[in-house]
Amino acid sequence: MKRFQQDVYLASGLRTPFGRGGGALAGYDAIGLSVPVVQAMAKQMSNGRPDLVLWGTVIPSLGWSNIAREIWLDAKLDPTVPSFTAILACATSITASFAAAGMIGGGTDVILVGGVETMSRPPIGLTTATVDRLRALFAQDPAEALAALGQLTPADFVLPVKGWANRITGRTMGDHMEETAKQWGITREAQDQWAYDSHRRAAAGWDGGFFDDLVIPLPEIARDANVRADTTLEKLASLKPAFDRTSGKGTLTAGNSSPITDGAAGLWVVSAEGRRRLGTNVPTAKLIDHELAAIDFADGLLMATPYAIARLLNRHSLRFEDIALWEIHEAFAAQLLANVAALEKPGWISEKVGIARDFGRFPFERVNPNGGSIAIGHPFGATGARDLSQTVKELAAMPKGSKAIVSVCADGGEGAVALLENS
Repeated sequence: MKRFQQDVYLASGLRTPFGRGGGALAGYDAIGLSVPVVQAMAKQMSNGRPDLVLWGTVIPSLGWSNIAREIWLDAKLDPTVPSFTAILACATSITASFAAAGMIGGGTDVILVGGVETMSRPPIGLTTATVDRLRALFAQDPAEALAALGQLTPADFVLPVKGWANRITGRTMGDHMEETAKQWGITREAQDQWAYDSHRRAAAGWDGGFFDDLVIPLPEIARDANVRADTTLEKLASLKPAFDRTSGKGTLTAGNSSPITDGAAGLWVVSAEGRRRLGTNVPTAKLIDHELAAIDFADGLLMATPYAIARLLNRHSLRFEDIALWEIHEAFAAQLLANVAALEKPGWISEKVGIARDFGRFPFERVNPNGGSIAIGHPFGATGARDLSQTVKELAAMPKGSKAIVSVCADGGEGAVALLENS
């Protein structure tokens, strides 16, 4: 099966260090945090001019409608480059890369893709009823409307106090994931072990220089702030449940969940000609195929990616063992473990996805070798680009023909998965 009319490649891009919520990067807005990334990436090209820019952010702002264009212009780069915004919750920038891949050709050879989130600075909005009331007052009597502004109460505001709860259910992703963890029997011990390993791998990656050419230092911070090289299983076990705090059965904690994070990340989507324009210093991998999935919330808010993985592997007659590298987004340790548990459960793929095949043993030892979102952080819009860039560099060091799967779950019961090859 051939997805594209011509070969499409992903090339590792650059990102900021990822900062803790309320920490070193809290003074940036989404545009300001993205500008250094696109400026640095433009320098990777001989003429500094891509053919197109796609960028995304998940937490909206009334200050702009097309953040991609705002970033590009604020970066003082060639204003004749078209730029537009893409969004799909936590899968925003991986999905943007799929959209970009479909636009390669006809003279479009180099597309800069990325995303950003400044989770430290979520906007505070007004309820629809309050907006309607104030709008009517301003139309009738501006002075009375201004006086009404001073009389607003907390009930008039939409405050970001529930961890960006799902609009339909009114529950956070953590609330939903607690339910899924119980359904799949994902223990607290297994979650803490995965979180510990994520920190250990990310710390080793930083110490070994893996991230040096993927991360641009900022004046406030030079390395990812969330990575805890000194964490222990004992420290993780001491943390109290963060979502289910009353039943005595809660297993998700601040330690085994991805943290509130600020950061921006980019990558390149290129043709064979665009690959040559980037030069030999930028690692690349062929984008073989991709898959989006959407499921009913009843099957788990963050459980769409196993469906996408099964379909993608089946389309190419691949088994788990044929994939040399797995980069699976860690929204929560429980989510990653439940995603894999579904893939491994006898009969689940046949029943849920309609594919009657044995995909073999899942190779946990090949997952996230340089750490994942629990340790590195999860700025919603930036995570997909970070995952893809990291994967491309890891895959480029493997033998030719090696394949990788990149999987990112998303709020709303959706997920995005890519199949890459070192080619």
